Amino acid sequence: MSRLMLGRTLERICKAVLLLCLVHFLIMMILYFDVYSQRFDIFSRFNNGRNANASRGPHHYYYNYSSGRPNATFASYLAAADQLSPTAKPEANRTHTTPKPIPPCPEVPPGLVGRLLIEFSSQMTMEKVQRENPNVTEGGKYTPLDCRAKQKVAIIIPFRHRDHHLKYWLHYLHPILRRQKIDYGIYIINQLGEDTFNRAKLLNVGYTEALKDAEYDCFIFSDVDLIPMDDRNLYHCYDQPRHFAIAMDKFGFRLPYAGYFGGVSGLSKKQFLKINGFPNEYWGWGGEDDDIYNRITLNGMKVSRPDVRIGRYRMIKHERDKHNEPNPQRFNKIQNTKNTMRKDGISSLTYRLVSIKKYPLYTNISVEIGKPPPKPMKG
Repeated sequence: MSRLMLGRTLERICKAVLLLCLVHFLIMMILYFDVYSQRFDIFSRFNNGRNANASRGPHHYYYNYSSGRPNATFASYLAAADQLSPTAKPEANRTHTTPKPIPPCPEVPPGLVGRLLIEFSSQMTMEKVQRENPNVTEGGKYTPLDCRAKQKVAIIIPFRHRDHHLKYWLHYLHPILRRQKIDYGIYIINQLGEDTFNRAKLLNVGYTEALKDAEYDCFIFSDVDLIPMDDRNLYHCYDQPRHFAIAMDKFGFRLPYAGYFGGVSGLSKKQFLKINGFPNEYWGWGGEDDDIYNRITLNGMKVSRPDVRIGRYRMIKHERDKHNEPNPQRFNKIQNTKNTMRKDGISSLTYRLVSIKKYPLYTNISVEIGKPPPKPMKG
C-alpha cells in the first residue's frame, strides 16, 4: 500500500515539474518575440531616418531611442518618430566637422633614401616614366598631400636636342623631388633654331615664364645631363644662393675650383632679382656660371653648398653639342661683371615666345632668343 502511494506521489511531482517547465518555456518565447519585434521596429526607423539624412546632406543629428524599451506605449512610439525628423532638432545641436590643418613639411623628410645607384644603360621611355609617377600632374607639377611645403619651387632646364637625356632626368628626379616633399613644377626652355646656344639667357626666360604660370619663390637651374646621387641634397632655396652640383664624376667628385657655380644651382626670387638675374651675352659654352658667381659675391652674398659626400652628381656622357662651341670672349667678360651686371640681365631680357606645351611630366616652352652679335673685325 505504501509503495503504491509513493509511486503516485512521485508521478504527481514529475507532472508538476513538467508543467512548470512548459510554462517557463512559453513565457520565455513570449518575451523573446516581444523584445525582438521592438528592436526590429527601432532599427527600421533608424535606417529610415539615416536614409532621409543622406538625401538632405552630410549633417549629424542626435536621436532619442529611450521610448523603444519594452512596455512602451503607442504614444511614446509616435514621440520617438517625431524625434527622427532632422528638422525637430535645433541648429545649435548639430555638429560641424572642420578639416584638419595640414602640418608643415619637415626640414628633413623621413622617406629619404640617401646614396642612390644611378645608371644609364637600361632603356628608358616617357611612357615608363609616366607610369612611375602617377601623382605628378599636367605640366610636371607636384604638391605634397600630407604636409605643406615652405617653398614653391620652379625647376628650370635649358634645352636643345637632348630628348634622350631628358627621359633619364625625369626618371630619376621626379621620385627624388617627391621624397623630398618639394612643391614643384618642371620647365624645359627649348631654344629653337640652330644658332649659337645661350644657356644663361634661356635660364632668364625660364624664370620669367615660370612666374607667369605660378607664384614661385624659389628657382632651381639645372643642366639636363646631371643627376644627383643622393636624395639628401634637398632641392629648395636657402638663406644664401645654393650650388648643388659640387662633386661631379667628370671632375673626380671634387669641386674644380673655389668659384665654380655650374651644373645645378638655386636662388630665391629675392636673390635672383638682387643680382639682376643672369647675363644674356654669353653665347656658346662657358663663362656664364663664373659671371653668376661674381654677381653673387659683388652683391654681398655667399655661395652655400652641401657636404661633398651629399653633393655628388653623375653626368650622362655625350659629345659636345653643335653650335655650342667654347666662347672665346668669356674670359674678358668675366673680368667685367661689375660693370655689366646692372645693364645686362633680367632687366634687359628680350626673346620671342613661340609655344607653351604642357606634357604629363613637364612644361615645354619653346623660344627664339636671337643671335650673337657679329664678331669684331680684326685689324
